[in-house]
This record gives sequence, C-alpha cells and structure tokens, in this order.
Amino acid sequence: MSAPSTPHGSPTVGIIYPGHAAEDEYPRAAELLGASFPVAHVHGTDLHAVPELLDLGRPDLLATGAAALAPRRPGSVMWACTSGSFVRGRAGAQRQVDELATATGVPTSSTSLAFVAALRDLGIRRVAVAATYPADVADLFTTYLRDAGIEVVAAAHAGIATAAEVGTLAADAVEDLAAAHDHPGAEALLVPDTAMRTLEVLPRLESRLGKPVLTANQVTIWLGLRLAGHPGTGPSLGALLDERRPRAAD
Repeated sequence: MSAPSTPHGSPTVGIIYPGHAAEDEYPRAAELLGASFPVAHVHGTDLHAVPELLDLGRPDLLATGAAALAPRRPGSVMWACTSGSFVRGRAGAQRQVDELATATGVPTSSTSLAFVAALRDLGIRRVAVAATYPADVADLFTTYLRDAGIEVVAAAHAGIATAAEVGTLAADAVEDLAAAHDHPGAEALLVPDTAMRTLEVLPRLESRLGKPVLTANQVTIWLGLRLAGHPGTGPSLGALLDERRPRAAD
C-alpha cells in the first residue's frame, strides 16, 4: 500500500480504536492539526482485565481494523489501545505491531510503543503514572515502562473496570485525577488510557504541574503523524507537539 496524503496535502493517520469511548478526540485533533484521522472500530469486551485485553489485541481482530481503513489509504496506522498492547509485555507489544504492519502495508505502531517513543524524543527518563485501570493492569504498564528503561517514581491506579466508564469522566474530573497522581521527582506525568478524553485539559494540566503530560490519545496522534512523514507538531496539544521545544537529539 502506498502512503498518499489527503487532497490538501495533509497526512492521513488510520486509527484502530477499541469499542466506543473517547474516539471523538481524533476529529478534534484533526481540526487543530489539519490532518485526517479516520477511525476503524474493533469490538470486544471493554473490561480492563488481562484475559479480555489479550483477546482484544489478537491479530485477526486488528487485521479487520486494517482492512476497514485501507480504502482511506492512510500514510500510517496506529493501534489506539494502550492496555491492549502493554499487557503482552514489551516484546509482545512489538510483535503485535509487526504483525499488524503486515496487514496494513504502511508504517504502523501502537499507543504503548508511542509512550516510549515520546519519552525518548523528550529526553525524559523519570515519570509518574496516573492510570485509570485496576491495580493488576496498571502494574503491567509500570513493568512495561521499566523494561523499556523508564524509571517510574510513582504509579497510581483509579480502579475503573471498563473503558466505557472512563469515557464518561468530565474534563474537570480528568484533570483532577491526573494532577492528584503527579510526583515531584517525575519529569513527566503519563496518563495511559485512550478511553479518557484528555486533549481539552492538556494545556492547563501542564501549566498546573509545570511539566510535560503525556496522554494516550496525544502520543498516538504524535507518533502516527511522525510515521506518516509529518513533523508531529501542532497547537494546543501539549509540550510533546510544541514545535519550539528542543528534541533529545538536538
């Protein structure tokens, strides 16, 4: 598959999204960035439990998402599910993406891999995690980060059982949940759930904490743009997409 742009020369990033919760973050980002983020939904249980999350990320199900996106001719594809990838461990998350890339035929990645890529791009090694998941699932995200060489100085979980429930959280509740679990020793705060609407609160949350905040849909958008040949910069989506910031390679 070739990797063309939209008619106006802007990138198209295909999004494979589990169920329905906060997928409206992608058209919001499209308006801000002048890009296209078509969403293909894959369906399974939305329970934040390890067996269900392993099933949600199985290759045949993700391949159906890739097939649904193919007519849009995306320049890249992202599996927009953090827990549906990190539950497989670091090596398993990479295998999942490698298999999906065979189906998409274009540069492909996932939200879990995007978190690590974003931290490396920012030159950040010490983080705090504000997870929505139950404790056992949140612990697997911490393990995933540590296996990638990231120091987790604090990790908290909200114990929310389903993605649908996460998607009902109002903006103020999202901001307060995230801010409550920052840590002074962390260089950045991570909020790992694509079911949570975070794009609206990112600017004020970063201002409140005085540090970068990386959220699931934000890092998915950033890496998808980068893989599609876009610089991955744009307004109002936090320090990660700020074109003025220095990169780790600078």
